[in-house]
Amino acid sequence: MKIATFTLCATLVFGSSGCGFFDRDEQPPDINFAPYGQRYAEKPDFAQLEYQLPLLPEDRYKITPQNLSLLDQEQVDQIYARLSAGPIPDGAFDGDLFFPHGGSGNLRLSEIAGGGLRGLLVNVGGQKLDVVGETLWKGKVFYRGERLLRNRIEDLSTLKRLGVVEEDANRPLQTIQVNGKEQWLLFPAKLYCGQSLLDGRRESIIIDYAFTDELPGYRRMPDMLAGRDGFAIRDEIRMVYPGFYLGRAYMDRSFVVNFVLYNQEIAERTRDAFMERGEIQEDCWTGTQQVARAPAGQ
Repeated sequence: MKIATFTLCATLVFGSSGCGFFDRDEQPPDINFAPYGQRYAEKPDFAQLEYQLPLLPEDRYKITPQNLSLLDQEQVDQIYARLSAGPIPDGAFDGDLFFPHGGSGNLRLSEIAGGGLRGLLVNVGGQKLDVVGETLWKGKVFYRGERLLRNRIEDLSTLKRLGVVEEDANRPLQTIQVNGKEQWLLFPAKLYCGQSLLDGRRESIIIDYAFTDELPGYRRMPDMLAGRDGFAIRDEIRMVYPGFYLGRAYMDRSFVVNFVLYNQEIAERTRDAFMERGEIQEDCWTGTQQVARAPAGQ
């Protein structure tokens, strides 16, 4: 298989030379997929897929944040459909968006928006839309008890140059320390369980920016760009294994991009127990078809 690359990393307006977050794998995950074609009628039924080819713990640990980009979109979808929501995360997670094998490797929300956004009261050029959109699928902080999420922004300089950050000496930007680095917290979102837009058999964890203006810490710019008067962003995530979530991002209910969230401390601390018992804490409705949880090797 020809290795797909995160070509977005070289084209981001941020000007970085590479993503630098996940080291790359050289091979796609060695797990089974149902046969499929390009037409809708040739796609597998998710219930039958999960019954015949369940993802056991040993299969899940073959999946990494980086090797997902070596699969095509149908294979990524088949993985997502065999997962459940798991627990609503808590704390800081690193993350990145990714494009499947054969994808364009470019995220241009200005093109998706079609030249205008519903109710957007400010004139935001296409470049600004793309920069703001690309920040939404990077690091995040989950406040599980409050059912609230905020996005971690490592560098505000580009957003400031584009004029999409309101600053007020009387109401400074909120910050957080992650791995010794100070990061800014923007784009608040609500957390709740809701029906997946891909797989309606069970719920996913929803990250909803629709009513961001009603959440603590909201400031009009840039936060409104993710809300109902902007992109109308709605993300959903499911757990691959503890500490690792696979996500799907939607703009006004149209699928935009895949993303991953990863907390290394949680992933390393829980690996042995999850491999041994296969137990998943569930905060959301798992549907009538239960996810396979048999311990590896049984």
